[in-house]
Amino acid sequence: MEEKAAYEAESVKQKIGQHRKASFYVKKYAMIFVGAIIAAFGLEEFLIPNNVIDGGIVGVSIMMETITGISLGVFLVILNIPFLFMGYKQIGKNFAIATLVAICFLAVWSEIFEPLQKVTDDPFLAAIFGGIIDGLGVGLIIRAGGSLDGTEIVAIIMDKKSVFSVGEVVMFINLFILSSAGLLYGWDKAMYSLVAYFVISKMIDVVIKGLDESYAVMIVTNEHDEITSALNDRLGRGVTLLHGAGGYTGESKEVLYCVVTRLEVDKLKEIVLDKDENAFVTINAVHDIVGGRFKKKSIH
Repeated sequence: MEEKAAYEAESVKQKIGQHRKASFYVKKYAMIFVGAIIAAFGLEEFLIPNNVIDGGIVGVSIMMETITGISLGVFLVILNIPFLFMGYKQIGKNFAIATLVAICFLAVWSEIFEPLQKVTDDPFLAAIFGGIIDGLGVGLIIRAGGSLDGTEIVAIIMDKKSVFSVGEVVMFINLFILSSAGLLYGWDKAMYSLVAYFVISKMIDVVIKGLDESYAVMIVTNEHDEITSALNDRLGRGVTLLHGAGGYTGESKEVLYCVVTRLEVDKLKEIVLDKDENAFVTINAVHDIVGGRFKKKSIH
């Protein structure tokens, strides 16, 4: 009987695990699907009709469409193939699959939106609002674990083999692409494209990091019980207690770890210093949070 009960419990556990895994992938690819629709709308209804381009492979594809007259979607797929292979080798299968799906969705929706009338003839408005919309879509895709830009994969690989950071490599590649846009569309359109690229980058950051940024806080203190109680009661935040020791004195130290929002940072400092004016506090930005049992309470 005990073996049967254990078997049934394990079977239920596996089913729950499979359900959670299926739910995760449904949400993941639904986000990629929605992101591709939004990005395609921003490109086809704002940027492309006004000869304003994005950076990366998308920007190259837009220019190739202008030169050859061949559909944007064709170049999006063809030009990204070698980068997909590199991404599969260097980053992993899940990333490569998510990126391939995102590119295919973007290619399809670009074809759907292309015949529609553009929203504005003003290139500056197109750069601003097209950048916001495109950045929102691309940000959702990146947050779901995919990408539309093969240059990021190149940058990650070069970062491992050179002294340049990922951001520096991406910026260099995109400056070259946007300069090429100046030769094709005129330098005024290249400058509008630079504005769009800046807006897209900032919008991607907003989507990935969120408007309500969170911060991880580590507190080294001798008054850990009082501070833990105060943070739980006054901020409603869970606290993890880590056991440490001073590197020089060897004295035992208790380290508190918790995550708070941007608006709660000042209140946390006030609480900590009120309980222990000699506490050592470090604060670092957090891009994403999964799990956690404590719900936010009113600050008091």
